[in-house]
Formats: sequence, structure tokens, C-alpha cells
Amino acid sequence: MPLWQKTVADIVVLSGIGVHSGAAASLTIYPAEANTGIVFVRGDLEGSKEIVASLHTVCATEFCTAIGDMKAAGVSTVEHLVATLSGLGIDNALIEVEGAEVPIMDGSAAPFVEAIVQSGIRTLDAPRRFIKIIKPIRVEKGRSVGEFLPHDGFALDVTIAFDTKAIGTQQLVLDVTPDSFVKELARARTFGFIGQVEELWSAGYAMGASLENTVVLGEDEVLNPEGLRWADEFVRHKALDALGDLALAGAPIMGRYRSVRGGHHLNYQMLKALAADRSAWCWVEGAARRESGHAELAHGIATPAFGPDLS
Repeated sequence: MPLWQKTVADIVVLSGIGVHSGAAASLTIYPAEANTGIVFVRGDLEGSKEIVASLHTVCATEFCTAIGDMKAAGVSTVEHLVATLSGLGIDNALIEVEGAEVPIMDGSAAPFVEAIVQSGIRTLDAPRRFIKIIKPIRVEKGRSVGEFLPHDGFALDVTIAFDTKAIGTQQLVLDVTPDSFVKELARARTFGFIGQVEELWSAGYAMGASLENTVVLGEDEVLNPEGLRWADEFVRHKALDALGDLALAGAPIMGRYRSVRGGHHLNYQMLKALAADRSAWCWVEGAARRESGHAELAHGIATPAFGPDLS
């Protein structure tokens, strides 16, 4: 795991539409200083306040993850972008969004990865701090189960089960590094069922969904003419979502996250459970000596809350 904090090397600009709003959406990612965290601001609203992407600012987890106050100046569908930053080891960025939703792009994190890699990633002269899982913690919601377990590094163990032959039961176990994120998760697209479209529309969701940004399923088949990017693209996308949601802990997690039949809401509930159980985790600081090329993890004194502001 990267031990030094990072940010983007230059300004990154992307545009598209919101998958749920159907409205035009664009964003600009700016470099940020160490210990800033991932911060969003609505550029289309005068006087909009900054929103730190954290557990404490989550306001909705139905079909996507939203932060801030959606009636005023919130931002929805942040998970793919935040997953990209987390997956690439980027800790600090200021993201100015024109509109209420992050653009969906092609439904995956790949366009974000491509734009950020083109810009470059800059290492900052400040060590990262990690939230180290030191004992198991578990949440059950009906048939959904989430669990944090101790692990050397960060790993995802995600299982999904759908009553359709096109998906069925799929499991992905992955040690997440910048390399494995780009190769195994970034290109996995969001998916939905054609039979649920009218229900979603009536609830104000999926207004911008199309075959260009969503894997669409009929009763037992994928309707996209190009097919899937992986046979198990569905569970890979659920793992991508989990990565983005868990990044809202406010610091990278050292541990294994297990999710069975989960989604945005379970991921959020897991973060709440972890924050509430102070005996389940501790802070670990990444300390490195650049001049010798030696790197090590130093166990720090536990502090009372998540987030770079310790609030």
C-alpha cells in the first residue's frame, strides 16, 4: 500500500451526464495539499460550501452514494470517482462539480483513471495514516452481511446473488493495490434491469441511463450488443462501489472487507458500525525514509474519530 500521501499533478476536467438526473454534468479535479482529504464543492452554486467526502456527510445510499445536503448543495453518485482516487492511492483533491451529480461516463471508473493518469499523480511530503482493523466487526441486514476482518493490506471479498441466469452467484476476492485496481476493477460498469426501468423513473432515478453507460439486463440476458467486459463484471462493479463507499472512512483501511448481497447502504452501515466500535480499529501511520528507500509502518496512538480533521 502507498505510504505517502498523493494528489493529482495537474488539473483534470471531465464532462458527461448524470445517470440518475439525466442532466449535463462536469467536474474539475484540482491538486490539494497534504491532509486536505477529498473535498467536493458545487461550482454551479454561488457561495456553495465545501463538502468533505466522509462518513459524516453521507446523506443518501439508495441506488448511489450522495454527500452533503441534496436540497441545497449536495453531490450524488460520488462512488466511482472516489473509488478511483482511493484505488490510485490519491488522498487529497478538491473536486468542483457543475451540477448535482458526478457524470457517469461509461458507467465505470476507467474514464476517471485515464484522465488522472494522463494528468499525473504527485507524491506529497507527508505520510499516510491508515485505519487498521484489529478485531472482526459484523453487520447483518436481512440476507445482506458485511464484515471487517484484520488483514495485512486492504482486500475486498464480495459476493452477489441474483435470481437471473445472466448473473447468478458471483464472488470476487482481491487484494487492492493501484495495479490490481486498474486491471481488475476500474473497467467494471454499473448494471440494471430493464424490467425495473419504469419503477426507477417514477422514483426519479436512472433518467440518464442508457446502453452507453449501463449494462442492461433482460430476463436472462445482457442486452448490450458488445456484451460484458468480464464474465463476472457484475461482482467486479459491486466491488468497485464498495471501494468508493469505504473510502468515505476518511483514511485508507488496512483490513479485509467481506460483503454478501451488499450495496451502498450496507457499506455505509459497516462504516458506521466501525466508527462506533472504538475497540475494533486503531490508527497506523505510514512512515518512510526516502533517502534510503526503506519504508515501514509505525503504529500510532489511537485517536477518537475518522477523518483528516479528527472531528
